[in-house]
Amino acid sequence: MISSFRKLSKSWVAPIIVGLIALSFVIVGTTDFLGGGARTGPVIKAGSREVSQADYRRIVDQQLQNYREQSGQSLTMEDLVAQGGHIQILDGLAETEGFFAWTWRAGLRPGAELIAEQIREFPVFFNQITGAFDRTQYAQALAEQNLTEAQFEQEIRDQLAANHYGAALYAGMRLPRIYGAALAAQALHTRDGSWFVVTSAMAGETPAPTEEQLQAFLTENADRLRQPEFRSISLVVFGPAPDAAPPAVTDAQIQERFEFRRESLSQAETRTFTTLTARDAETAASVAAALRAGQSVAQVAGANDIQPVEYDNRPRSAVTDAAVAAAAFGLQAGQVSDPVASGLGQTVIQVRSVTPGQAATLENSREAIVAELREEAVRGATYNSVERFEQSRQDGGSLAEAVEAAGARIIDLPPFTEDGRLPNGQPLNAPQPVLRNAFTLEEGGESDVIDAGQGQYFVVRVNDVRPAAMPELDDVRDMLTQGWMQRETSRRLAALTDQLAGRIRGGEAIADVAASVNAPMTTRTGLQQTEEVQTQVGQGVLRGLFSQGVDQVFSGQQDAQSFVIGRVDRVRAPVATLAAPIAEQARPRLTMQLAEALGQDSRAAAGRTVEARTWPERALNALGINPSQAPAAPAEPAAGEE
Repeated sequence: MISSFRKLSKSWVAPIIVGLIALSFVIVGTTDFLGGGARTGPVIKAGSREVSQADYRRIVDQQLQNYREQSGQSLTMEDLVAQGGHIQILDGLAETEGFFAWTWRAGLRPGAELIAEQIREFPVFFNQITGAFDRTQYAQALAEQNLTEAQFEQEIRDQLAANHYGAALYAGMRLPRIYGAALAAQALHTRDGSWFVVTSAMAGETPAPTEEQLQAFLTENADRLRQPEFRSISLVVFGPAPDAAPPAVTDAQIQERFEFRRESLSQAETRTFTTLTARDAETAASVAAALRAGQSVAQVAGANDIQPVEYDNRPRSAVTDAAVAAAAFGLQAGQVSDPVASGLGQTVIQVRSVTPGQAATLENSREAIVAELREEAVRGATYNSVERFEQSRQDGGSLAEAVEAAGARIIDLPPFTEDGRLPNGQPLNAPQPVLRNAFTLEEGGESDVIDAGQGQYFVVRVNDVRPAAMPELDDVRDMLTQGWMQRETSRRLAALTDQLAGRIRGGEAIADVAASVNAPMTTRTGLQQTEEVQTQVGQGVLRGLFSQGVDQVFSGQQDAQSFVIGRVDRVRAPVATLAAPIAEQARPRLTMQLAEALGQDSRAAAGRTVEARTWPERALNALGINPSQAPAAPAEPAAGEE
């Protein structure tokens, strides 16, 4: 909520929370003196703090809205509850409230002056003319965010307490130098190694699978190969066909609509001007004189401590102050007004440019009016067609008879899945309500008229349902054969790699083992664990070299078609003069990471200390969800428990 005011005032300040404790400061503790029942009591109680059902609903609504904006997906409250998201939010808030209840009990209580200092960081609470704190403006800004002064100040108090706790936690921690030294040694040490690559050609040719092997492979991959359910439908479409002639529009209709819309179709005169509002008439007169003398707006505003307000190509209707509008639209371009008694004080106006208005004519408005009238005609005809269809069905007519009576069309769609995919995997271009209804009906079933929005209406009839099923072996034989051979080749290659690596571990020289399979040997020195080296030698080599000790053998997959076998020949410690600065640089980062982990544990421990409690059933009541529609939740406390 605090960030909302910062965005509104366009004045970001340093973050209040130092990042040591990732708390979701989205609620404030309030006391519900009338609560207590299953439907009216709080959803969270932690020490002296409570979260009411109204606050919980507000928080969940805000979380849903944020998710929709960020993901572009339409997640409903029912979807959130079905996935248990409301419980996750409830538990997270309980931890947060428990932490704040504990900080208050522990004596972390920011004073009034600290809170006032934070409030001063928000220009939106101050009068733009006088620069003084405006309590009325303060209350109005809070009301726009559905907050009271007490709630907002409590939120600031909570953030300051968390800030102080996190800063103290970080300041009291200092990891020993050995931690940074270990990290620097890991990052800067180098290794020497020898290796060779085992390819699929060395493992021999893989024979084709038998029928039994293919059938077994098909069974193993049943989940991946099972074809989804497909449905074929007929779609009743209301409205004109794509190639139908547009509705006729008469000149009389065009003239009538033009007369009705003449003013809105006309382009109003606009002006670009600047206003400077002074505290008194004497200062305003000085401002007007300076502007007329040729001084710039910036010079005059700076000399008189005034914030100018710019109006860019505004019509008169967009200027809310009537006195300012009258003066600005009574001047010529370049002129400066005398001081005007506006709603904010004594205002001086300088007009920079005037863009004359343009009256609408029937000639230049005809095309837009014709399009508008035709769209209305199509919409009206479509609605009448729907009414005739429904009346025919009510009178006992068949679907075909109702379609004929309505003058509608029937379109047969190709088979598609529940998520709207055609057999080739391409999406079906159909409205979501049509897809949804197609999978709620039985075969042969017909839907009611579906309103798909934007003047579109449909009726769905399910013609055929092809249940989900496994494909026949012959239908996927080629694909299965290729997959089986790839898997078998990888298995044979891995087995050969294990055999060769075992010989080296048994005492044979790595060069002799490589020569036995005609594999070229590679030897490198001074390799460091970097992206550049990984590109040069491959991920398998780098991973093996830096996961084993000196003289140890490593093996693993190099890429999709090969494995690597190698040996660590030498490990070289980093140069001390290079490692020392990195070790010192790493200590603060390691300390921060440890502090963050301890901070998160502290939040959970604080909640347990103050015995934070939640009421999932009340949370569902707050969201307007019947408890029977939600996943199982912990039972509500017995009567009398708080």
